[in-house]
Amino acid sequence: MNFKKTLVAVAAIATFSSAALAEKLSVAATPVPHAEILEFVKPKLAEQGVELDVKVFTDYVQPNVQVDQKRMDANFFQHQPYLDEFNDGRGTNLVSVVGVHVEPFGAYSSRIDSLEALEEGATVAIPNDPTNGGRALLLLQKAGLITLKDGSKITATPRDIADNPKDLEFKELEAATLPRILNQVDLALINTNYALEAGLNPTEDALVIEGAESPYVNILVAHESRANDEAIQKLAKVLTTDDVKAFIKKQYEGAVVPAF
Repeated sequence: MNFKKTLVAVAAIATFSSAALAEKLSVAATPVPHAEILEFVKPKLAEQGVELDVKVFTDYVQPNVQVDQKRMDANFFQHQPYLDEFNDGRGTNLVSVVGVHVEPFGAYSSRIDSLEALEEGATVAIPNDPTNGGRALLLLQKAGLITLKDGSKITATPRDIADNPKDLEFKELEAATLPRILNQVDLALINTNYALEAGLNPTEDALVIEGAESPYVNILVAHESRANDEAIQKLAKVLTTDDVKAFIKKQYEGAVVPAF
C-alpha cells in the first residue's frame, strides 16, 4: 500500500475518532449577547473536546423548563434573582454555575428625550415577571419618579408604590415585547438583551440606566444534578477568560459589562 495514502487514511480515521469522541453540550440562550458570547467561545471549547450546541430562545421561561426537564444541559440568559423566583414558583432545582456579565437595565422612550419631560399621567411599560418588574421599579425610584413602600424589594409591583407624584400609569407586559411597543407608550423599561436586539444603544439611548455595580449578574445555569459535569465546568471556565472579557468590552461598548 502506498505510504502517503496510508498516512492520509490514518489521519482521516484519527479525525473521525476525535469528532466521534467529542462530548456534546447543549445550551439554551437568548440571542444577544448570550448566544453571541457562546458562539465566540465555541472554538475554544472544541479544543477541549466539547462540541457546543447553542439553541436560541426569545423568552425567559422555556430555557429553564428545557434544562429542568434535562432536554438541554445548561442555559445562559438570566440573573440570580430571576432564577430564585423561578425555582420558588416552579419547584425546579436549577443552580448558578458561574457569573459572566451584567446588562445594565435602562428606560427608553421614542416620545421624550429626558425624564424631566415625562408628563403627568404618562404611560410606563415594565416587564411583567416579578424580578425584572421589580428591577424596573427600583430604577424608577432611583431616578426620583416614584417611591416604593419597601425601597429595596426586588420583586416589587406597581401595587407596592407608595408615592407616584406624576400619577404614572403602569403597563406590565412580557419583557420581549417591550421594544416593539416603545412607540405606543411614553416610557419603557427594557432588558438590555432585548434593547440590543432592537437596535437600541443602552449607553446612548437610555434616559436612565443602572450602573455597573448592578447586582443582576447574568449566569450560566444548570440542573443541580449536572452542575459539576466536566463539560459544563469547562464551559464555565472558558466563559470567564480574559479573551471573553476583551470580547465583551469591544463588542458591546459598555452596554454589557464583564462581571469577573
